[in-house]
Amino acid sequence: MSFKIDGVEKRIGLALSGGGFRAAAFHLGVLRRLQSLNLLDKLDLLSCVSGGSIAGGTLAVNWGDPACLDKLESYLRTRSIAVASVVAGVFDPFETRLDKLAGSYDRDLFQGKTLSSLRGGPRIYFNSTNLATGNMFFFVAGGGKAEEMGEHELGVVPAPDFPISRAVAASSAFPPVFPPLRLSASDYPPGASVEYVTLTDGGVYDNMGVNPLLRTERNPLDYLIISDGGKPFALDEHPTESGAVVLKASLNIMMEQIRGLEFDRIQHRHLAGKGARPLWFSINSLEGESQPGDSTFASAISTNLKKLNDAEMNVLVRHGGSLLGSRIDKYAPELAAVAA
Repeated sequence: MSFKIDGVEKRIGLALSGGGFRAAAFHLGVLRRLQSLNLLDKLDLLSCVSGGSIAGGTLAVNWGDPACLDKLESYLRTRSIAVASVVAGVFDPFETRLDKLAGSYDRDLFQGKTLSSLRGGPRIYFNSTNLATGNMFFFVAGGGKAEEMGEHELGVVPAPDFPISRAVAASSAFPPVFPPLRLSASDYPPGASVEYVTLTDGGVYDNMGVNPLLRTERNPLDYLIISDGGKPFALDEHPTESGAVVLKASLNIMMEQIRGLEFDRIQHRHLAGKGARPLWFSINSLEGESQPGDSTFASAISTNLKKLNDAEMNVLVRHGGSLLGSRIDKYAPELAAVAA
């Protein structure tokens, strides 16, 4: 949804990273700051992963509702779904843990709505990872355009009736806690070439969700806001010697490398005149924190799907909003003038 600055049409894209309820609350702070700047309803494109899909999906399904952000905050303060979904899925012969996860999202956030119900809001991507091809697999809706699902290698198909809850569940099905979402050929016909498709957490491919925002031919943007509430790699004073834990640490190191390369890619594209102006920040950022210690406290909160207490919620919302505000003031002050 475009707007004008000095008579020139502008478009804003927002990437909401993975990182469980912690990331969702961090993104809530970003969304509240955008609202205070009169920019929330001007978002043209959202790209969401895992916890970011919870935040973005709640915003999109309640687009235009003044209470939409309050609904998200209430959900994050009062719901804990990971343990309940895991236990129930283990003992239920008819539904998997992933089914239980999707059911909880549907009950508490989406009430049976499908991708077609998002047509009146901004274009939104719910990103997952296709284990059959190793590619990003997306569910996309909104922006007055067709609802679709798919990926660049196998293809894209219409998906107006696909439940939002299942798209968000696929995006947030972090292994090994939740199994992947299986799509048969009847759900996704191009999947017949690999028998069937299984979708896991979007963070496996791109935990910041930036890839759809870089497709300038399909999604032209002027500003690219990247809210990274994921788990930054931390210095370990007592590194492990256990084989199993070494594997986990190795994956964390690879994720950190991908994160750094994504930031470089965005910056270089912009400098080459091929991408939007980037405004990015991570949860461990010190520059722009509202109060000393906010970055350390926020980064130490677990990235699971358990409800947040008052102290956790307050610092995450404050920190996310403050970091966005500092980046706008420094790199795009013209955006702050929109609220004036």
